[in-house]
Amino acid sequence: MNDETHNEDRTFEILSKLIDDVFSTHYNKEKKMQAQPITPAPDKEHFPNLYESIEDYTTKTGKRFRMTKNQKARGLSREEAFSEMYLGGTN
Repeated sequence: MNDETHNEDRTFEILSKLIDDVFSTHYNKEKKMQAQPITPAPDKEHFPNLYESIEDYTTKTGKRFRMTKNQKARGLSREEAFSEMYLGGTN
């Protein structure tokens, strides 16, 4: 085997190992992520007693009260979601 062929073989070995390592690392991370139980993201903090009603919230902030995705997924009404976040209610 001449020197040039040996260098090409060695280069191929190094590149193959690097590519294998990258794929192995990537797919192992994916498997680990899939194996972990999915926990819902926590809602915003609760801020009891800041606002008396949705109308009071709108008047004081100038914004429309918006429900979180979690609250929508649980089928809460806007009033229930507001109560949960600002009046200390639990639904």
